[in-house]
Amino acid sequence: MVGLAACGGGGGGAKKSISGNTIDVYASLPLQGSASSQGVAIENGAQLAVQAVGGKIGKYAIKYTRLDDSLASTGAADPGKGSQNARQVVSDSKAVAYVGEYNSGISKVTIPILNKGGVAQVSPTNTYAGLTTKSVPGTVPGEPEKYYPTGKRTYARVVPIDTVQAAALLIQMKADGCKSLHIWNSKTTYSAGLAKDVTLEAPKTGLKIEGNDGYDIKAANYRALAANIHSDCFLSTGEIESNANQGLKDVGSTRPGVKLYESDGDCNNPAADPSKGVPFSIAPRFKCTIATLGTASFGPAGKAFFADYSKKYGKPDTYALYGYESMAVLLDAVKRASANGTKSFTRQDVVTQLLATKNRNSILGTYSFDNEGDTSLTTYGLYTIKGGKLVFDHGIKTTSLLPKGAKAPST
Repeated sequence: MVGLAACGGGGGGAKKSISGNTIDVYASLPLQGSASSQGVAIENGAQLAVQAVGGKIGKYAIKYTRLDDSLASTGAADPGKGSQNARQVVSDSKAVAYVGEYNSGISKVTIPILNKGGVAQVSPTNTYAGLTTKSVPGTVPGEPEKYYPTGKRTYARVVPIDTVQAAALLIQMKADGCKSLHIWNSKTTYSAGLAKDVTLEAPKTGLKIEGNDGYDIKAANYRALAANIHSDCFLSTGEIESNANQGLKDVGSTRPGVKLYESDGDCNNPAADPSKGVPFSIAPRFKCTIATLGTASFGPAGKAFFADYSKKYGKPDTYALYGYESMAVLLDAVKRASANGTKSFTRQDVVTQLLATKNRNSILGTYSFDNEGDTSLTTYGLYTIKGGKLVFDHGIKTTSLLPKGAKAPST
C-alpha cells in the first residue's frame, strides 16, 4: 500500500535537477472494472513506447511503473486512488513524466497535485474542455485556472476536446437525417460537459434539442425515463461504468424508431457485446464516436505498431496507440530537455519542452500542442456494431462549431 506523501514532500521539485542516471516515468489508468480493457491497452502502449527507445535516453535509464486508479469494489476509476497515485509520483525525486488519466473527472484531482510538483502529464483520453481552456462554451467558472495552482501549465492531451467531438456527433446526426435530439448524461464532469457542448453547438446545425437529462447511474432500468423521449434521435454521453449500456438498451426497446448515438464514454467492445451491452435487435440503429480510428487509418507506422503490439499482447486495440503516443511525446520532451540524455535537467525543463511540441510526426499523425496543451488533431472516428463487434466506419474531420473564443448562443 502506498502511503500518501505531501505534494512537495520528498519530491524532486520543478526546478531541482534530477540526480543520478535513472529517471522514473509512470502511467495511471483504470486496470480493473468496466474500463479495464481500455486502460490495459493504453498501459501496454505506454510500455511499448519505453521499449521503443531501448529503455533509456542517453545516459539515463528509464524505470517504468504502472499505477491503477480504479477500485475493485466499484469497478470504476476513483478520485482517491488517482490522488494517491499523483502524490506518489510527486514524492519520487526521479519522476519526470506521467501518463494519465483515462477519466476527465480523475484528472481534475491529479492535475493540481502534479502541477504543484512540476511533473509533466499527458492524458491519452481526456476530452473535457475545462481541463485546459475557458475560451469555449460549456466550461464552468474558475476553469481551468483552478487546476493549475502554480499558475503555469504542466498538462497536455493527445485527443481533441469535447467541443470537437460534439461537432463530429452533430455532423453525423445531420447526415443521418436527424431533426431533433434528446440527450442523457450521467452528471459526471465529462458526461455533463459534453452534453452541454452538444446543446450549445446544435443551433449551428439546425438540430433541435428536445431535452438534456441527467440520469441516476444506480437505477435498475430507465424505461420510464425513456418514455419521455419524443425526438427522432437519441444521444447518451454516459460512461460504461455509469450504466450507459442499460440506458441504451431501454431507449432502444422503448422507442423502436429512434436512432441511437453514444459518445466515447461508452464506445467500446463491451458496449458492442450483446451479452453486456447493445443487443442484436437494436445494434443496427447504433453509432458512436471516439478519438481513435481504424487500424488501417494510421499508415506504415501504425501498422508496424500494431504488429509489435500483437506479438507482445495479442489482438491490438486502437486505444493502445494513444497510450504509446502519450508516453512517446513525454519521452521526446525528456530527450530535448536533456540534450539527448547528455546533460542534467529539471522537471520544469521537461514541461517546457512538452508544451513546446510543434509539428510532431507521430503514429497519430502530425500535430502540435497549443499554449493550453490541446492537440491540433481534429478527427473523430465513427463506429457501428456488426456481429457483436465494434467496427470502424469512417473518420469525421472537423473543428468545433464554437471554436476557442466564440460566444455561446443564447438558450
